[in-house]
Amino acid sequence: MEEFSTITETRNYLSEFLANGKSIGFVPTMGALHAGHLSLISRSKSENDLTVCSIFVNPTQFNNKEDLQNYPRTMARDAVVLREAGCDLLFAPSATEMYPEGESAGLALDFGKLDKVMEGKFRPGHFSGVATIVDKLLAIVKPTRAYFGKKDFQQLTIIRHMVKTLDIPVEIVASEIVREPDGLAMSSRNMRLTIAERNIAPKIYQVLAKLKEKSGKVPVPELREWAMKKIREVPEFRLDYLEIGDNESLQPVSNWSHKSRAMAFIAVFLGDVRLIDNIELFL
Repeated sequence: MEEFSTITETRNYLSEFLANGKSIGFVPTMGALHAGHLSLISRSKSENDLTVCSIFVNPTQFNNKEDLQNYPRTMARDAVVLREAGCDLLFAPSATEMYPEGESAGLALDFGKLDKVMEGKFRPGHFSGVATIVDKLLAIVKPTRAYFGKKDFQQLTIIRHMVKTLDIPVEIVASEIVREPDGLAMSSRNMRLTIAERNIAPKIYQVLAKLKEKSGKVPVPELREWAMKKIREVPEFRLDYLEIGDNESLQPVSNWSHKSRAMAFIAVFLGDVRLIDNIELFL
């Protein structure tokens, strides 16, 4: 596996593959890799000639400085994991490499209503930061396909919108959420949970699974209230939001008239750790 920390090295290395028409799969990450990330690497390897992974904890998508400081960083371990997984190239730049002094940090792009709800409502500026870094990374790697997990479903939707709006020649590939045996969605942030918190965390998915069972049988507002009540019954949880929304517009739904597109989305604080999850209600 090649390992580069500069844009120039990465572009120079990939230029030969691009010139020869080889397909490049790209998995952008913030590190602290887990089985969910590795499922993306595996899929990329099966669908492309070359697989690239980036590790960069992007400061512009954190609206909470403490969250940025506490985000787990395990670069040495991650490099070993990627090498064992058969990744071909690791791009791990510094913040100054990605954001040279004097460069404007924000990508000016209208997301419509996509960034006005859920994560966008509770984390102002988050998606501008996400779009900015993903746009930069896609311009550097120039992949055939870029791979994202559905756990960050709103992020996935916004990246698809960005790629379409800016006419970026890449296929965005979405992969299913990878869960622990007890249902907890895999996340780098799970590393920060205490043992006691980790034992409580699966209750998030348990509520979502029950919500799915009740979908279509109970009116949407009533079901949403029931699910929020169940989350609030766990004293260790602090609910940011629980929404039942449309998987295309991301806007809240009030009835089951378009139930094939209905999803439930949730964000919960457990201690100092913010956990998000979602579930498709009518698969």
